[in-house]
Amino acid sequence: MRPVPVPRVRRAARWIAVGVVTVVTAASAAACSTAPTASAGGSSRTIQVVAAENFWGSIASQLGGSRAKVTSIINNPAADPHDYEPTAADARTFAGARYTVVNGIGYDAWASKLLAASAGNDRTDLNVGDLLGIKPGGNPHRWYSPADVHTVIGKITDDYKAIDPADAAYFDQQRTTYEKTTLAPYEKLVAGIKAKYAGTPIGASESIVSPLAEQLGLRMLTPVGFLNAISEGSDPVAADKAAIDQQIATGQIKVYVFNSQNATPDVRAQVAAAKAKGIPVATVTETLTPAGATFQDWQVHQLQAIEQALATAARR
Repeated sequence: MRPVPVPRVRRAARWIAVGVVTVVTAASAAACSTAPTASAGGSSRTIQVVAAENFWGSIASQLGGSRAKVTSIINNPAADPHDYEPTAADARTFAGARYTVVNGIGYDAWASKLLAASAGNDRTDLNVGDLLGIKPGGNPHRWYSPADVHTVIGKITDDYKAIDPADAAYFDQQRTTYEKTTLAPYEKLVAGIKAKYAGTPIGASESIVSPLAEQLGLRMLTPVGFLNAISEGSDPVAADKAAIDQQIATGQIKVYVFNSQNATPDVRAQVAAAKAKGIPVATVTETLTPAGATFQDWQVHQLQAIEQALATAARR
């Protein structure tokens, strides 16, 4: 069930008190970094993995299989990774990890602070933004870029193999199965939409859609300033609002895609205007929806909705 769309206001995440972090002793962190497992062959321990967000956590879990136990801090569709306020339990969870995955690019600064407060020599940290060479200020929504997803898959696999060399063959097989079989419906939709609808002009509520639109070959007409303003919780300038209102009113855009977890008054007004004009509207979300969904099932559902909207627009 999708969360009720509510306006989202960005704010700098408040950093938890230093005392919260110091409750985690070196001994407890070391004890939690690995745990025994009964898996046959290979190593006899599982890698304790912590992901800041569940979209990366879902991928890390499927790549790790029985050799990794993954905990995602953001696992509620109503939570906003941008302004999440970490708890003492979050600090302990990160401190006990052997491997961590954070998005970076200014998206989850709270997670990087937690990691810095519990730095250890025996932990491997993956910052997706650093991996991709994207600095703060760039578009942080890299899980909406199929190419970037595959880069992250490769890196997680390599890191698992470095942490647990005895199970290297197992991790290679997990990656092969995930990329070639599990993600096959996702890849088919991406390729099919691009082949059939590349060049279609679309509008969007925020920058979360931009990486995906680029890879699908769709032409984003919404002003970049508007996309970034909504994504970051600031007020769009009047000129940008007027531009997209005109694009909707004149039918310049054929499909409108919006993030239902960030439905500001401006966005809601645009959705209503698009529907009134007969422009198909497709919905995406920031994090896995419903809670507990896998990355691929979530993305396939959204891609199918975008494909259906494009098909409807093509018949008009």
